[in-house]
Amino acid sequence: MIDVTLYKNSSDNYQGFMLNGHAGAADYGKDIVCAAVSVLVINTVNSLETFTAEPFSLENDSSGGYLKLEFEHNELSKEAGILMDSMVLGLQGIRDHGNKKYIRIIFKEV
Repeated sequence: MIDVTLYKNSSDNYQGFMLNGHAGAADYGKDIVCAAVSVLVINTVNSLETFTAEPFSLENDSSGGYLKLEFEHNELSKEAGILMDSMVLGLQGIRDHGNKKYIRIIFKEV
C-alpha cells in the first residue's frame, strides 16, 4: 500500500508531504496505480521547482517507494498551494476509482 501523508500547519498551509510504500496492485513494472501516483508526484515536484520560487528540501529512495518533500516556509505562495491542491486532487481521484486498498491519504497537522 502507498501511504501519502500531507503535512499542514494550524493555518491550513501545506508544510510538505511524504510517500512511502508500493501499491502492490500488480507485478513490478506493470502496476498502474504505482505508476499513476509516481507520475503525479514527480510532476508536482518538478512543477514546484520550475514554476515557483518556493524553497523545499527533498529526500527519496525509489527502491523503497519513499519520497519526502518539506517546504522551508510556513506559508506557501499561491502558485505552490495550487500545485499541492492539484496533486491532492489527483491522488484522491486515483484512490476513489477503485483503488482504496492500494493508496491511503492522511492529513497531519504539524
